[in-house]
Order: sequence, then C-alpha cells, then structure tokens
Amino acid sequence: MSFITPQEVRTALLLKQEIALIDVREEAEFALGHPLFAAQIPLRRIATEAHWRIPRRDVLLVVYDNGEGLAEPAADGFRDLGYETVRLLKGGLNGWREAGYELFEDVNSYSKAFGELVEHRRHTPSLSSPEVKALIDEKANVVVLDARRFDEYNTMSIPTGISVPGAELVLNAAALAPDPETTIIVNCAGRTRSIIGTQSLINAGVPNRVVALRNGTIGWTLAGQTLDSGQTRRATSDANDEARNRARNVAYRAGVKRITAADLTVLKQDTHRTLYRFDVRQKDAYEAGHIAGFANVPGGQLVQETDHYAPVRGARIVLSDDVGPRADMSASWLAQLGWEVYVLDGGFEGALQTGPDAAPAPRGPEGRYRRPYEGTDNKAAAMQAYLDWEYGLVDQLARDATHGFYVI
Repeated sequence: MSFITPQEVRTALLLKQEIALIDVREEAEFALGHPLFAAQIPLRRIATEAHWRIPRRDVLLVVYDNGEGLAEPAADGFRDLGYETVRLLKGGLNGWREAGYELFEDVNSYSKAFGELVEHRRHTPSLSSPEVKALIDEKANVVVLDARRFDEYNTMSIPTGISVPGAELVLNAAALAPDPETTIIVNCAGRTRSIIGTQSLINAGVPNRVVALRNGTIGWTLAGQTLDSGQTRRATSDANDEARNRARNVAYRAGVKRITAADLTVLKQDTHRTLYRFDVRQKDAYEAGHIAGFANVPGGQLVQETDHYAPVRGARIVLSDDVGPRADMSASWLAQLGWEVYVLDGGFEGALQTGPDAAPAPRGPEGRYRRPYEGTDNKAAAMQAYLDWEYGLVDQLARDATHGFYVI
C-alpha cells in the first residue's frame, strides 16, 4: 500500500491540485468529523458510485477511515475499478487530527460553511420566525419562497410558502413578486439555502426588499409555530431577458467564463483534468431533453451538496441550462467556492437526449446520518445544537485555512 501524509494532502488542496479525499466510512460516522474537503463513499458503495463521482482514473485518490479497517479494502476496490493513483492517508483520520488540522462535523460541511461566510461578509438580511409569522398573519405585502427541493417543501413548509428551488429564484422573482414593494422572504430548513437564495436575489439586483427567514423551518419550530404539510404550490419557470441579464451580470462579477460547444470539445480532450458536466434544471425539464454527456443536478442542490456531486477538488465544472439564469447563478456560487467553472452557451438547438441520466441508484437508509432539519419529529435540543454548530463555522474556516473561498 502507498501512503500520503496529511501535510501532502493539505499542500495539494492549497495549490488547487486535483485530489479526491474519500472517507470510506458510513455517512453517520463521517458526520462525526472529517477534513473540510473530504467526500464520503462507503466501502459497500464504491463499485456503484466511483465511476460516476470520480470520472478520471488517474486522479490522485486518497482513502481513509478512522481505524475500522475499511481503508485498505476500499483502496483495493478502487484499484480493481481501474484507478491508478490510490493512496492511503497516513494515520487515517487520527493522523489528520494529530497533524493539528481541523475536523468538520455534519455533511455538506464546506457548502454550509461557505453560506455562513457569505452571511458574515455580506450581512445578508434576515427576519426571525415570529417577525415573519406576524407579517403573514397581518396579510402584509410579502411572498415566501422556499428554496429547497420540492419534496422537502411538500413534507413541511412555511404557511403561504411557494416552492422555488434555489437556482430558480432569479428566474422567477419578477413573476412571483411583480410589485417592487413586495418583500421577498426566502426560507430553507436551516440556514444555508436561505442565505444563498436571499443573497442571489440581492446580487442580481431585484428591486424588492429581500430577506432570509432566519434559521428556516428549524427556527419556525423552535419558536413554537406550526408548519404546513402537503403543500404543492410551485413556481413555473418564466424565461425573460431581465432575469437573463441580471444572472449573467452576477456570473461575470464572479469571474465565470462562458464557452461554446467547440470550447467544450477542447476541455473534453484534456485527459489530464477531471471534467464534470451538469445540467442544472429541474428533473422534468432535464428528462424532456438535455445535451448528451450532462448529468442532472438542480443548481441549488449542486451548490448545497458540491462535495457529493463533485468530490474531485480542483476539477473543472461546466453547467448547461436552456434559458441561462439557473446556470449563471449556480456558476457564480461555484466560482466563489473556488471552482474553475464555465457556463455553456447554447447546445440545446440540435438533437437532444431524453429520459433520466445514468446516475447510480440512490442509497438506502443503511448507515445514513439523520439530519436535524429533516422531517417533522426532530428534537428541539438537536435542532438548536445544529444551529449552534453552523454559527461556529466561520471561525472554523479561518482556523482550517485551506478553503480559498471568496465572496463578491
């Protein structure tokens, strides 16, 4: 077995070299502590997920566990699948800890930490749950937009809320709040997607006042307020020049580059770099017709769960969207997260593929970490502890010092 030291991994991250740092424990154990840019693929899922999530076989692939004896068979599994540069993290998770490096709890940790950094640097405005409830009760001129996946919204939602997954916000804002005097309130289950969604609309320069629901449905529940369930209100995407121009301007400010199909061909021919291609529309639009080679990851979830969909840190990412704003807004955030990201101009004019992509079957409940913001039966202490953890992420990012994030 070949080893790599924690110091060498840290250097690769700092120098933006391509590296896939893979935790092969189950998700519940991963959530107890891991390096910031680690991704999680349990030993039992390597054969199912590896080629989908780590497309280049000669990328530096570093495997670790916490002394459970999983890392060596996992490394063998990756080699059996054709990966050529597999290394074991010397000392495993404890070696990382003993080197003095930070361990981050929960899942999708670096996206959540980035959301906290955005709020910290931009002072993203928010209202408390009692303040929002009072506005709803008095039938004030407000609209509540839920930035989560539709299934999450359908399970539990803020009264009067409308499902508008994060990448759809700029696209739909004018139709949902045509009166510039209407206050737009963006919510999610906790904090990240409401912060990113709110700041997306502010960055795009919508004329309305925009605020986040502070602490989302968790804050609503902790305030003793009742959530709705089974709601089906959802936005209908409305392509318009105003939304296109607003989103494209944000992407430009974030340093996102636009490429043609010919440029994409050149990127695909570069076999020394990992290339991810994502269509950031909702599933139904994707399955009705998409560009060959693009996987479907709605933009809001891509920003929220980047470690899952793109575990090779330092890779290139190309986004496609038939109307533009979803890709531009998603790309603006990925760029700030430190990715080399491009938006594909066009590509939908010719023959398109239909149906679902070839993503592996979703994981079952085995070994899964139960998020404190999921469902309707979470304990108040667990929800409060989760919020307290998020509040501390900005300081932990500073101590870790490998992130390379910036905020426009």
